[in-house]
Amino acid sequence: MAGIYFHIPFCKRICAYCDFYRSAELKYMDSVIEAMHGELEEQATYLNDKQIRTIYFGGGTPSLLPPSELQHLIDHAAKLYDCSEVSEVTVEANPDDITAEYVKELRHTNINRVSLGVQSFDDKELRFMNRRHTAEEASQAVKRLQDAGIGNITIDLIFGVDGFGEDVLERSIQTALSLGVQHISAYHLTIECATAFYRRVQRGEMKEVDEECSEREYAIIEKRLCDAGFEHYEVSNYALKGFRSQHNSSYWSGAEYLGIGPGAHSFNGTERHWSVQSLSDYALKREYESEILTDKERYNEYVMTSLRRCEGVDTQYIKERFGMQQYDKVISDAQRWIANGDLVLDGSRLKIPTSRFLVSDAVIESFFEA
Repeated sequence: MAGIYFHIPFCKRICAYCDFYRSAELKYMDSVIEAMHGELEEQATYLNDKQIRTIYFGGGTPSLLPPSELQHLIDHAAKLYDCSEVSEVTVEANPDDITAEYVKELRHTNINRVSLGVQSFDDKELRFMNRRHTAEEASQAVKRLQDAGIGNITIDLIFGVDGFGEDVLERSIQTALSLGVQHISAYHLTIECATAFYRRVQRGEMKEVDEECSEREYAIIEKRLCDAGFEHYEVSNYALKGFRSQHNSSYWSGAEYLGIGPGAHSFNGTERHWSVQSLSDYALKREYESEILTDKERYNEYVMTSLRRCEGVDTQYIKERFGMQQYDKVISDAQRWIANGDLVLDGSRLKIPTSRFLVSDAVIESFFEA
């Protein structure tokens, strides 16, 4: 099984925290979408006839495109790949794009999962992030989707924002739970270069929250969502039973995928490649860079993606795939983390307890092969 990812890089407004590849140059939208159809044709053999299980529209802001345009890409993919077993088709959306008319059109597509970039249900915090919707618009977007029969909705929340403490976070979580969504992604704010937040930090107008604040806010999210019946299945992701993100889970399990669009990455089991990122260049001619993954890189990726999930690393797989020497080293390196509770050994699986996911980066990096 494999997945297809469509990267729609356009945004009406650039959020203060975002460092994804995106552009507010909407004049290129038509030509880029046309070029994406061309790229689908060019990459028709990339997945070696693998059956497609999931399709995902990310960005950027895919909801800037009419649902009919999204469906056109889905239909084109179905002509080139075996999409007969596709079970999940996701579109990322800004809440203020989810109008009654948009939802009406959405019902005539194959899209069955919507990921709403809410980030907060506090209007002041939303303005601070330069989001273009209000808390009320976010709530109304969820309700419109539900009324239209969309039964798989996920929302994003951000925590660890300077100046917005635990009370604001508590209210956002409570609102999210009251809306009855099936999936919640909670991301700790990271101040990235080339973002408005980074420039504010450089000017002394804001700061990164300290470790104690991060831990308190993380503990709030963990308790509130798990108490509400959500499974914490990946560092930043919580789902009700049966509603894990199939598409993202396939990335974390090493499945193959085709990325279509400027800057989108693809992986066919041995090679990763990606297109050039310039919108104008992409629209005229697709050019790619690629890399063949070494065993060391495959091992590092396996460790990174596995330890971010509640299932953890399968040490038996490491023994079979990477050899006895690597297995022995992993078991040896794990002992100090097991001793302080940051890792547990459950049968053949090494896992980070979900309550300790906030420190997962340090644990994961300690297993990397340089």
